[in-house]
Amino acid sequence: MPLCASSDRQRTTQHPCYTPEAREHHARLHLAVAPACNIQCHYCNRKYDCTNESRPGVVSELLTPEQALARVEAVRKRLPNLTVVGIAGPGDALANPERLWTTCRGIRERFADLTLCLSTNGLALPEQVGQIQKLGIHHVTITMNTLDPTVAANIYPWIFWDHRRLKGVEATRILIANQLAGLDALVAAGVLVKVNSVLIPGVNHDHLAELNLEISHRGAFLHNIMPMISDPAHGTYYGLMGYRGPDEAQLQAVRDGCAGEVTQMTHCRQCRADAIGLLDEDQGPTLEREWMHGHGKIISIHPHTMETEATDTLRIAVASQTGSHVDQHFGHARVFTLYDVHDGDVRQVGMVETDRYCHGDDACGDNDSLLERALRALEGCDAVLCERIGFSPWQALETAGIQPVNRYAGIEITLALKQYWATTRQRHPRQKRIRRAV
Repeated sequence: MPLCASSDRQRTTQHPCYTPEAREHHARLHLAVAPACNIQCHYCNRKYDCTNESRPGVVSELLTPEQALARVEAVRKRLPNLTVVGIAGPGDALANPERLWTTCRGIRERFADLTLCLSTNGLALPEQVGQIQKLGIHHVTITMNTLDPTVAANIYPWIFWDHRRLKGVEATRILIANQLAGLDALVAAGVLVKVNSVLIPGVNHDHLAELNLEISHRGAFLHNIMPMISDPAHGTYYGLMGYRGPDEAQLQAVRDGCAGEVTQMTHCRQCRADAIGLLDEDQGPTLEREWMHGHGKIISIHPHTMETEATDTLRIAVASQTGSHVDQHFGHARVFTLYDVHDGDVRQVGMVETDRYCHGDDACGDNDSLLERALRALEGCDAVLCERIGFSPWQALETAGIQPVNRYAGIEITLALKQYWATTRQRHPRQKRIRRAV
């Protein structure tokens, strides 16, 4: 779908991120359909079923593409000023291509007047520009934090590329090259590109001016230099290691030091990946409470879906080294303990054995046969609680209808299971399954 200059100007004036004045009048909706990420950032910690933090990477619930379309329809009825639908995570949009493109196609078919945009770290961008253009996505945000691979290696501990987990300068050279190639391809295709940069004092503060010049020469539309959020309570590596975000003076000094011609965005609110409403007024929590009510019941907001009663029990597998806490990497587990959870009652029902899928960080994601065996062992489960999990098994579990969960790392098992049931049960009533005996 080619870019029309007049149409694009109109859409940009109605996009609250691209035009400061628009944030007072035009609402946006972020759809949390992209859970997996293909890189790890030291300033990021994705959290799901979280309502008490307002920052990127945090959502109250993950949506399927079908649920996402229902969400658009419901929000549009409530907010007639809705003009923009974005996909910004909580992982990376392009690391979840099937979910992303299914959602985008549905929005294009049913809500053609809405502006579509997405955010990405850029690793998978060059190969996806054609699809972006085909679907008429005229606004793309790329997060770029430096042009120096050595500096980048201090920001990104690993990337997942070409079916391998790569680390160090080898990894960051690939990431930066793909980011720049993707930027060039988007600009050539007529797509407006906003570059987000996270200012990390002591790490990349001396490198953002160079980045600003480079993206300016390459035709970026906006540059959004934003402060790192580093509260230790958020559980990010930088936060836990004592790194602190910039104060207002530091942030302004870096912005003032940028000499490129690209316009700087200064009204960013660093929104959640499920934000709804005006940029300065996130109505997501309010609308969520309105959509959910009753006892163990969720009323569907999709006009073609019947009301669904919550089923009685969740079956959850837990990866644990100690047997008492959620403290084992998914790929390191030889045994998963199975629990049935209902209304705060936790009952251990058995154990399943499998081969160890991962034999070290670099090997995670390389052995498809071992992963398939693990999936067979977990058949019939609704979720898996683990300390950590890699990119490939996350996607494979989701495809199999099993929700991977790593937000309870280090927590006592019974407490973790009760918390997961309490925060998830009413949102995601499970369809009845045939379960094999354990």
